[in-house]
Amino acid sequence: MILLGLISSLAGCQVLEGATGNSDAFQPSANPVTVDTVTRNDRMAAIAREQHPRILATYGGEYSDRKLERMVARVVGTLTLDPENPNQTYQITILNSPNINAFALPGGYLYVTRGLLALANDSAELAAVLAHEMAHVTANHGIQRQQKEAEEVLASQVVNDVLGSDPAARVALVRGKLRLAQFSRNQELEADAIGIRAIARAGYDPFASARFLQSMASYSASRNVTGAVDENLDFLASHPTAPQRIELALRHARQYGAPGTGTRDRDQFLEGLDGMLFGDTPEEGFVRGLTFMHPKLGVAFSVPEGFVIDNTAAAVTAAGPGDVAIRFDGVSIDRRVSLADYVRSGWVAGLDTSSIRQTTINGNEAVSARASAEGWQFDVTVIRAAGEVYRLLTAAPAASTALDAIASQVGSSFRTLTAAEKASLRPLRVRVVTVRAGQTVATLAAQMQGVDRKMDMFRLINAMSSGATVSAGSKVKIITDR
Repeated sequence: MILLGLISSLAGCQVLEGATGNSDAFQPSANPVTVDTVTRNDRMAAIAREQHPRILATYGGEYSDRKLERMVARVVGTLTLDPENPNQTYQITILNSPNINAFALPGGYLYVTRGLLALANDSAELAAVLAHEMAHVTANHGIQRQQKEAEEVLASQVVNDVLGSDPAARVALVRGKLRLAQFSRNQELEADAIGIRAIARAGYDPFASARFLQSMASYSASRNVTGAVDENLDFLASHPTAPQRIELALRHARQYGAPGTGTRDRDQFLEGLDGMLFGDTPEEGFVRGLTFMHPKLGVAFSVPEGFVIDNTAAAVTAAGPGDVAIRFDGVSIDRRVSLADYVRSGWVAGLDTSSIRQTTINGNEAVSARASAEGWQFDVTVIRAAGEVYRLLTAAPAASTALDAIASQVGSSFRTLTAAEKASLRPLRVRVVTVRAGQTVATLAAQMQGVDRKMDMFRLINAMSSGATVSAGSKVKIITDR
């Protein structure tokens, strides 16, 4: 976590003046200016501070990388030198999540995911995102400031409604309901305008906002290509992206100069990004193309061509042609309970008990069954492997003829990993490479590891249009496990 406090230039001059002839004066301050000291009596900040642990639990905790933190801190530090908001302090946390999101809580708490950092391509784009969120803080969710008491009630209601009070249910509750930056469209546009003005004043390229909005639009269009992570935790869930919004961002940017105005600071941004974790963590398992592999649980399964896997903390899901869907998760049951009895225990709606069949899948005890409900048909396969129980559910419309073949293919693909396979699985990382003479988009994309549709992913993370090419000496991002 990066703490950024603001100290006035006058106070700085006084400290230096008093210290010139006295070495004892060069001592740490007994009352340093930090976010905690500035917001100590701020009730809004206190509310946000209470919710901080829940935010971390929802988004996989804090992502620690000193090089990356310094890069983000430099951008935030530049933005905080804003003469229009000299007293506002911020605390920013990089979240260990592949979801693409950034948001703010009252009191100056800023959050950005490593997924969003991977999509950005220079410091100006990151500054545009953060300045937008800062605008919500400094404008108090709009230009019209309400009384502090009314804001506290509103913020408390939002936090309680969204996050609840039951620690055991908080992550499940947040998924699908989290709206930490739930502002109206007008407030979003106001934050865009304020943010663009702020980055231009800080010396950044004001056109960065429109560029990143375009990247977000490309990301949205690619969800069916790259595999969407939990979209309820994504920026798009609370930040509308549309061509009109991009055009408005361009119009605001033109007020501060022509394209090319301001700095992008691409090299320092990429230097900080190099080596950052990409995608899933070992604790949640890895998606490698059409296969899900979990090194800690030691299991794997695959889905057919045309399916896209989505890995979340709660379950692994996959969607494919013909509205066929697959869900994989684990469950704790007493070892003395047979798999057949577990299937009969009432958790499967519309179960056809006559369809229950005992079998083995790659040496593992298993039971399969069929069910139907509300226009859908289901194949339910429960597998016991290494003492743990896993569930594979395949769903298809009642009229579909694809269920048998798909469920059989997915079920038979389940297997336990060898010790060598578990040891060889490594997380993916963003690597920054310099383009050499003769290299092309195709040859660079071919270096990518662990991702499906490599060309599409390469263009997406490097914000390249379908016809764009690379030039020798330039730097690009690739995804690899090396």
